[in-house]
Amino acid sequence: MSRVKLVVANWKMYLSIHEASLLTHRLHKSIKTHRNVEVVLAPNYLSLQPLSQEIDRRRFRLAAQDGYFVDEGAFTGEVSLSQMRDLVHYAIIGHSERRRFFQESFDETRDKVAAAVRNGIVPILCLGETKEERSQKETKQVLHDQIVTALSNITSEDAENIVLAYEPVWAIGANEPASPDTIKEAVDWIRYQVRELYGSKTEESIRVLYGGSDEPEYVSGIMAIDGVDGLLVGRASLNYERFSDIVTGVYLAALGETKE
Repeated sequence: MSRVKLVVANWKMYLSIHEASLLTHRLHKSIKTHRNVEVVLAPNYLSLQPLSQEIDRRRFRLAAQDGYFVDEGAFTGEVSLSQMRDLVHYAIIGHSERRRFFQESFDETRDKVAAAVRNGIVPILCLGETKEERSQKETKQVLHDQIVTALSNITSEDAENIVLAYEPVWAIGANEPASPDTIKEAVDWIRYQVRELYGSKTEESIRVLYGGSDEPEYVSGIMAIDGVDGLLVGRASLNYERFSDIVTGVYLAALGETKE
């Protein structure tokens, strides 16, 4: 099955509204529309509304970086996925920074995935092990637990549209990504878990991304790994030239070519 490639720019807690608008404008000028590559921008909450009016939706889609799982109520400071359903197509769920800095539990991640699906938003579910977990050879168990818990309230029909992103925590912000063999092993295991839960049809439909030090020079090598359908890009997405090169690299990889 030919799956549309996906490149997600996670801008994290960077950029003012003006800076986000300027970066988006530059990306409009530097990134061409590719039928087989979908480009998603994930700004902070403040920038979602103005960018939703600025972007060309034939070229870009928007994603939330997180979202609360209760649709409405007395939850001061939260923004629900329900409130963002007219603004975003995707939502990043369970990012390692949410798990680490905000102590987001497996159950909270599960409820956010369900809330996104309930509100017509595609979850980009982040998965990955820490350096300590990897050194103790717990990678497969960690990925298994993250997947099984997060998808426990999701039907096979809904699961086909979910995006999974393998982001080994120890590779985020590193000088280079995980090795191709490491990524391949993890992606194969993730797909195996999906197949065990929902069957081969869902496993073939679901897209799996890689995230962690996604610089332009590594794109062709990562995209050559069987089962990888795109990239979740952090710091490199804040530079329009580098991010444009990444999108081009994914496009060429989808065509079976490389950038000279």
